[in-house]
Amino acid sequence: MGLLSILKKVKQKEKEVRLLILGLDNAGKTTIVKKFNGDDINAIEPTLGFNIKTMEYKGYQLNVWDVGGQQTIRSYWRNYFEQTDGLIWVVDSADRGRLQDCKRELHDLLGQEKLAGASLLVFANKQDLVGALGAAEIAQVLGLESKQFANRHWSIVACSAVTGEGLAQGVDWMVSDIGARIFMMS
Repeated sequence: MGLLSILKKVKQKEKEVRLLILGLDNAGKTTIVKKFNGDDINAIEPTLGFNIKTMEYKGYQLNVWDVGGQQTIRSYWRNYFEQTDGLIWVVDSADRGRLQDCKRELHDLLGQEKLAGASLLVFANKQDLVGALGAAEIAQVLGLESKQFANRHWSIVACSAVTGEGLAQGVDWMVSDIGARIFMMS
C-alpha cells in the first residue's frame, strides 16, 4: 500500500479494510469466512474463482476477498493484491505432506511489492483434527522467524474453521494491527 493510499484513509477517516484470504486448496479459507460471518458451513464446495464477503466488525467494514487455492488458480492471485490492507494465509495444519508447498507459496506472495505493507495473519487451521501441528510448529515450518518476516507485521493463530475456535482472536489481531497502522488519526 502506497503512502498516498494511507494518507487518503487517514484523511477520510474511513474504516474500510480490504482483506485477502489465501492458502492452498482445501485449507479451509471459505469455511473460515462463512463460520466467522455466522453462515452455514455444511455445504461448502471448492472456490473456483473468488468470493467477496463484506461484514461489519468492531466499527470496521471488512471486505474479505476469498480466492481459490487450486494450483491452476494461484497464478491469478496477483490480480487481487491491489489495495490489500491485510493478508490472511490459511494453513491446513493436518496436511503435513503439503507444508513445503504452503511455505513456498507464502514466501512467493510476500515477495510481491503490492503486498509489502499488508499485515499478515496466519491461521493454523484444522486444530480439531488428530495429528494437526500446533501454531508454533507451523510457524517454524513456514519460517516466520526468518529475515523475510523481520519488517512485517504478522501473527499466527491456531484455529478450527469448523468449531470457530481462534477465529475471533485472529481477526481481532488483524483489525487492531491495521487500525494502528492505517487509521492512526481516527
